[in-house]
Amino acid sequence: MNQVYDKLQKCYESVRAKIDFVPEVAIVLGSGLGDYANDIEVVGEIDYHEIEDFPVSTVPGHAGKFIFGYVGKVKVVCMKGRVHYYEGYPITDVVLPTRLMKLLGAKILFLTNASGGINESFGAGDFMMITDHISTFVPNPLIGENIEELGTRFPDMSDVYKKDLQKIIRETAQEHAIALREGVYIQFSGPSFESPAEIRMAKTLGADAVGMSTVVEAIAANHMGMKVCGISCVCNLAAGISKNPLTHAEVQEAANKAAPLFKKLLTESVKKMSDALS
Repeated sequence: MNQVYDKLQKCYESVRAKIDFVPEVAIVLGSGLGDYANDIEVVGEIDYHEIEDFPVSTVPGHAGKFIFGYVGKVKVVCMKGRVHYYEGYPITDVVLPTRLMKLLGAKILFLTNASGGINESFGAGDFMMITDHISTFVPNPLIGENIEELGTRFPDMSDVYKKDLQKIIRETAQEHAIALREGVYIQFSGPSFESPAEIRMAKTLGADAVGMSTVVEAIAANHMGMKVCGISCVCNLAAGISKNPLTHAEVQEAANKAAPLFKKLLTESVKKMSDALS
């Protein structure tokens, strides 16, 4: 058996032995959304350490647990603390949680993150709905033997961020008077922030925001047939655009400040997604 798939199955069996909840929407909580579980009707929690062979997040501000519950009437699983490639995990471990949430039943993946703004019209605290991505600078999680049980060898990437989900997020933002930008997200490996030259390159390539997560998760989810959407909180302006040195503390502070509106946008959007589940 494929080692990657075998590990995924072990994690699935470990979770299923602890909870039989079947989520409809999977939510990855980025920086600033760590306490989002306080806003949902929780039916169960599983610490990553309790799951056999599961990769554990080591980043400050990432708690490291799955939260199962309801947002309105929608059954969700929230990933409270994601795993990053820069933590030293193989890329297949980075996307293992995404694949696991799909096996548990989730049909939609709602990605969130904190990012640096490349588009000079963006400001700290802005929300950007992800309409497309650039994955060139991190390993593709599908490299290696294809796992036929998960998806096709050569998945189409022309429609990763589904238009119907984008419409829901856009309309929700308008209804609640939340300013919403739209654009392309580019993932670099980290953990160092990008150089000014790298940001100029990313801008030339067409990126509007940059970060160290999300894209590989979207690729893995798309491979498995999940519907994907995403919102990035622009927590600072990227190197060469910002005049100040970049720090993780600055990102965390901006994310925390934007969190109340971020939670509102996330919650109200998820509540409307029941129609998109079919």
